[in-house]
Amino acid sequence: MSGGEVAEAGEAVVVGVSGSLASLAALRVGAEQARRGGRVLVAVLAWEPPEGEGLYLRHPDPAWARHWYVEARGRLDRAFDEVFGGSPRGVVVERRVVRGRPGRVLCDVAAVHADALLVIGARSHRHRASRTHRYVHTHAPCAVLTAPASRPPRGMRRTLRRMTPADFALANH
Repeated sequence: MSGGEVAEAGEAVVVGVSGSLASLAALRVGAEQARRGGRVLVAVLAWEPPEGEGLYLRHPDPAWARHWYVEARGRLDRAFDEVFGGSPRGVVVERRVVRGRPGRVLCDVAAVHADALLVIGARSHRHRASRTHRYVHTHAPCAVLTAPASRPPRGMRRTLRRMTPADFALANH
């Protein structure tokens, strides 16, 4: 499928994107699934005000909300740049920035598409499943594919554990 063709209505691969390494892996896997199946890739970044919805609702500030929406949109665009250097070739892409809890947002977006596939990233096997993972695996209206984040080589992990913030500061000069 070329970038200009449109998949039939309802055929979508919905991918949760946050900017984490796991979500970048999910974006890569989701694009490949969309390409293979001739589906639309729907990349979703869910966001909430940093102070939480409860406090925001008590003191609403539309300019503040707009700021965080723009920040979230930038994170979604950066994820595409990091994974594909722009948009993936051969896939029709929809980028969505939606306000709300990630698990609920992903399930709601997937529910709109008939025969959807929902792709989420997985952290290392040593960590417990996140709230988003638990919610998605419990409430998803469609098949869920979990894409593991690639792990750095063993020697690199040791080196990274020993680094200090000063080591990273030197890299910028």
